[in-house]
Amino acid sequence: MTAIDSGALKRTPLHDIHGALGAKIVPFAGYEMPVQYPTGITVEHKAVRETCGMFDVSHMGEVLVQGPDAIRFVNSVTSNDVAALAVGQVQYSTLLRADGTIVDDLLVYRFADHLMLVINASNRDKDLAHLRAHQAAFDCTLTDVSDDTALLAVQGPQAPAIVASLASVPLDGIKYYWFTEGRIAGVPAIISRTGYTGELGFELYFDQAQAVHVWNAVMNAGAVTPAGLGCRDSLRLEAGMALYGHELDDHTTPLEAGLNWLVKLGKGEPFLGKDVLVRQHQEGTDRRLVGFTFDERAIPRHGYGVYYGGVKVGEVCSGTMSPTLGIPVGTCYLPTAAAVEGTTFDVEIRGKMIPARVVKLPFYKRPGKA
Repeated sequence: MTAIDSGALKRTPLHDIHGALGAKIVPFAGYEMPVQYPTGITVEHKAVRETCGMFDVSHMGEVLVQGPDAIRFVNSVTSNDVAALAVGQVQYSTLLRADGTIVDDLLVYRFADHLMLVINASNRDKDLAHLRAHQAAFDCTLTDVSDDTALLAVQGPQAPAIVASLASVPLDGIKYYWFTEGRIAGVPAIISRTGYTGELGFELYFDQAQAVHVWNAVMNAGAVTPAGLGCRDSLRLEAGMALYGHELDDHTTPLEAGLNWLVKLGKGEPFLGKDVLVRQHQEGTDRRLVGFTFDERAIPRHGYGVYYGGVKVGEVCSGTMSPTLGIPVGTCYLPTAAAVEGTTFDVEIRGKMIPARVVKLPFYKRPGKA
């Protein structure tokens, strides 16, 4: 990784904690972030799958949308149907341009009197500029609260019990992609039944000044393993979750990326990119995102060339040796006709063509999940 002047990078409120724990700190999305701790990525990954891991994801962006037209405005720039959200519900969506391409993927939280958008740190400035460029016709305001907000992701089979032991409100009834408000270790928080790992767990939003207190309280509440960006990436890839800059980018539409379920073409309000997405829905797309594996013990990496019928058709979006499954897994785009389970193609690794096979996403589902 190219050296970057650390003076230009931001730090989360838990930076000193990560340093004290011996984390390897790397530049990521404009922040100094822990990529792994001394235990290593595989141990951290396994902890999230089997017990509980905690991630500092305070670098993520949070934007409040307030005013009479808040729902109409966000509906006009995103693919999902914000108006269908109940108070206390969360929605995964894509922020769109007029040509149907994805500015970012994001979460939309509906409160009684406002919305909260959770955006990727690397896209924060771009997203805000895009939102403000399309806001003028709507009676609403945008407030960036990213720098005031800490965010912890507590994930794994034991995570619900650990978080519940610190919560001032009951959590048993909170369904996936719903949230409540209460206190965690005495600190006012948004307690969200969401995550980026494919496991049970919660994401906790609260005042960044309380970050060390809440981190320590969770760590002391059970067998919790600090987890870094390295295993966050391997966990989300196993679970078939997209990462902006890899599966998603400025040139991709949600239909190409297999996110059809996020595109509500019949919602009441017009929205950016609708005409393009209607056409793609009717006529199909030229390419589709797929998951793949190798029979060889080779590891696909982001950027490796992808060849179909002897012709280069793209690059690997994401890839790793799956810690849970023990096999190579990756994602890439293939021509639509080839984007079906069982299709074979090649990935070039250090000058050698490695046979790959399309497999169904996600690669991993937690036990008991349909």
